[in-house]
Amino acid sequence: MLRRLEGKQKGFTLLELLLVIALTGIITAAASMAIHQVLTGTTLGNDLNTAVNQVRTASYWIERDALMAQTVVAVAPGSPLILTWTDSSGADHEITYTLVDVSGSELKELWRDFDGQQAVIAQYIKPTQTGVPDCYWDGEVLTGNVTAQVGDETETRTFQVKPRPLD
Repeated sequence: MLRRLEGKQKGFTLLELLLVIALTGIITAAASMAIHQVLTGTTLGNDLNTAVNQVRTASYWIERDALMAQTVVAVAPGSPLILTWTDSSGADHEITYTLVDVSGSELKELWRDFDGQQAVIAQYIKPTQTGVPDCYWDGEVLTGNVTAQVGDETETRTFQVKPRPLD
């Protein structure tokens, strides 16, 4: 039973249908791009925040320990950073910072050994050729650079610390 449209009754023309399909496609494409930007931006932001936090943590511990130190034992290419001091009760303390390989990665972990107690201080540390971490001792001031890389994001921090004088 087919009925014809009569008088004021009208259907959609082919042009109207094509226009609706085109607009739906444009809206879908815009929504997809917005979602992609949110997801990508979040990943990049997280990578940068992680790199910044790793550099801050590494710098904090090295600076803190260097302020306590009375001597800087070794800062040479490829050698660990060793800080020593004697506390008020006469006990000797030694802190050693070393970079440890993480399997399958060029990035390393920064380890802190305080009187035999080892702990990971920072991850994603990018090693340099000059030291562990990249530190220089001129006899008075300890200068260091710590670089962390997470994904494509890299953060570097430079610090200078003058250890306390010998009593």
